[in-house]
Amino acid sequence: MAEPHRTILVVDDHPELLELLREGLSGHFTILLACNGAEGLTAVAESHPDCAIIDIRMPDIDGLQLVRTLRGDPTTRDMPLIILTAMPEEQGLLPGLLSGADRYLTKPVLPSELIPAIQNAIALSAAERARRLRSLVEGEES
Repeated sequence: MAEPHRTILVVDDHPELLELLREGLSGHFTILLACNGAEGLTAVAESHPDCAIIDIRMPDIDGLQLVRTLRGDPTTRDMPLIILTAMPEEQGLLPGLLSGADRYLTKPVLPSELIPAIQNAIALSAAERARRLRSLVEGEES
């Protein structure tokens, strides 16, 4: 059975990266673009994408705030969320995952790396997502 066509929202404040990601992913997914966190929230409310790829460093609503907001809303709490950022893992990985992101990827990233990450995030069940976050939080408290 063929996999259903998925809609992916990319939220980043760099227009050139948005276009690169649109070009690299459009053969596999329908791509929506937002240039900041506020536009990202609007796009989620209006279009209900299957997954969102979110940069951390953005003006106004940064990516971590956006992820926490989406995780805190009952209508979007189970949406697959991937952080894609230039922030090094040693600075952003733990805060990114603790905010509720399913994956943390650093720029630059090739479509051949991003496509499987999207597919894996979409395949996560709500229970698995909650279990992973709980495990991460419990590991922090130990």
